[in-house]
Amino acid sequence: METGNPHDAGTAGQERPAEATATTATTRTTAGPAATTEAVEPVVPSGAPAAPGGEPKWIALPPGLLKVRRLMLVVWLGLLTLAAGLVPGLLAGPGWAVFALLPLALLVWGWVMLERNWRSWRYAERSDDLLISRGVLWRQETVVPYGRMQLVEVTSGPLERHFGLASVQLHTAAAATDATIPGLVPAEAERLRDRLTELGEARSAGL
Repeated sequence: METGNPHDAGTAGQERPAEATATTATTRTTAGPAATTEAVEPVVPSGAPAAPGGEPKWIALPPGLLKVRRLMLVVWLGLLTLAAGLVPGLLAGPGWAVFALLPLALLVWGWVMLERNWRSWRYAERSDDLLISRGVLWRQETVVPYGRMQLVEVTSGPLERHFGLASVQLHTAAAATDATIPGLVPAEAERLRDRLTELGEARSAGL
C-alpha cells in the first residue's frame, strides 16, 4: 500500500541529479593543481621588480634614442659623403667622385647597426639590485646592488632636451659597477632616480 504522493517521488528524483550536478561542478572548479595555480598566480606590472627567484621584468629603451643617434649619423656621414664626392671630383676629375661611395656604405651599415644596438639595451629592477644589459656582438650585463649606490642623477644635454630624452647615471662605491641608462623619457628617468635613491638609502641603513 502506497502512502506517499507520486508527485513527491518525481520531485525528489529531479532534485537529486541537480544536487549531484552542483557537487560535481564545485569539485571541478576547485580541484586540480592547474586550476589552483592559475587562480593565485600574481601579475607583476611592467617596470616593477620581479619576485625573488623569478625572471626579471626587462624594460626596453624608448625609440627616441634611436632617432637621435640616426640623426647624428646622417649629419656627420652625410657631410663626409659630400666632401668625399665633391672635393676629389672638382680637383682630380669626375671619376674620383666614386670615393663618396665609401662613407655612403658606412652610413647604410651604421643605420642598421644603430637599431641593433638600441634593441640590445634593456634594464630590470629586482628586489636587491638593478640589471643593465646591452651589446650586440659582445653582450655585457651590469649588476648594480642597491646598497652600494652612492649617487643617482638625471642628465640631459641640449640635444636630448630637444628630443625629450634624459639619461640616468648610477655612481657606486666601486667605479667598476658605475652604469648609465641613456635615452629615457624624463618622467621615467625621474621615477627611476627616486626609486633607486630610496632603495639605496634603505639598503645602506640595513632596512
